[in-house]
Amino acid sequence: MSPETPQVDKSHYRFGRYQFEGRFVSYYWQLYEVLSREPSSVLEVGVGDKVFGDFIKNNTRVSYTSVDVAADLAPDVVGSILTLPFADKTFDVACAFEVLEHLLFKDVERALSELLRVSKNYVVVSVPHFGPMLSLSFKIPFLPRVQLALKIPYPKQHVFNGQHYWELGTRGYPASRLRGLMRTHATLVKDYVPFNSAYHHFFILKV
Repeated sequence: MSPETPQVDKSHYRFGRYQFEGRFVSYYWQLYEVLSREPSSVLEVGVGDKVFGDFIKNNTRVSYTSVDVAADLAPDVVGSILTLPFADKTFDVACAFEVLEHLLFKDVERALSELLRVSKNYVVVSVPHFGPMLSLSFKIPFLPRVQLALKIPYPKQHVFNGQHYWELGTRGYPASRLRGLMRTHATLVKDYVPFNSAYHHFFILKV
């Protein structure tokens, strides 16, 4: 399947099918990681259900541009992450949430290179991270809440499901493999799995 070919139609994103509690936690961290960089302009590759983009457009003064291969999702620009139709250093932050796994892993480096090329400062991405999670949360009166979370290795063979060609945590795709790839192109300033969104792993790169 070509990266220029949409894998799902718009109905895929309806509430009750695509949405779940952890995904809204993920939206919070998407917005936090991008807006905490205080950008003037943001590019989002892969618009999904538009929760991130709608918040940026309706609640901030940040200039927002979207690109997606799926024309029925009505992105600002129809295009591929492998050949982004923008000049070098066009945006303060470029982001792609739950997008890279829709590419063959051999194409991920090219996609990251494109995100880094069009960004002036930061690239923020998230990808699925398969596997069970050990978590602990406790609160002592008058002190901040403490939350600890750890992914437990449980590798299994990933089977292409029509959408994801790979996922972190499956056999052959440890998080260290993606970290290593990222570090050959940029400074990896942060990576983590949110406490209440165990399936999404975030990476923040400094251009």
